[in-house]
Amino acid sequence: MSDQAPRTIQIAAALINDDAGRLLLVRKAGTEWFMQAGGKIENGESPLNTLRRELSEEIGLVLANGDARYLGRYSAPAANEPGHIVEAEVFHVRIQHDPITRSEIEEAVWVDHVTATALPLAPLTRDHILPLSRTL
Repeated sequence: MSDQAPRTIQIAAALINDDAGRLLLVRKAGTEWFMQAGGKIENGESPLNTLRRELSEEIGLVLANGDARYLGRYSAPAANEPGHIVEAEVFHVRIQHDPITRSEIEEAVWVDHVTATALPLAPLTRDHILPLSRTL
């Protein structure tokens, strides 16, 4: 066990759902965990600009003004980086979109809540996003 405190990774992530209540989850290449599309916030970049950049790069989704609504900041252990914590600025996007997997994304799926719970989910998705999505 390490005596070092976990390192924090600042990210922006999208809780994307459609009018049928399905969630869009992604899985990065070489990993098993399904999570929200999004990514690391670069120096000087706002969370919303990060979200716009990452959604375009990862799943070919271009957000129009007003498409994303801020939901809050949530923290959880990082799924793919042991010893790290993600601190996520989470936005809600309700949209119909056929994802085009690009960048490091290997798989993108639309799932209902029951199907989502059967998938290997990143801690942020399992502990915060899934419960939050039920309230929207």
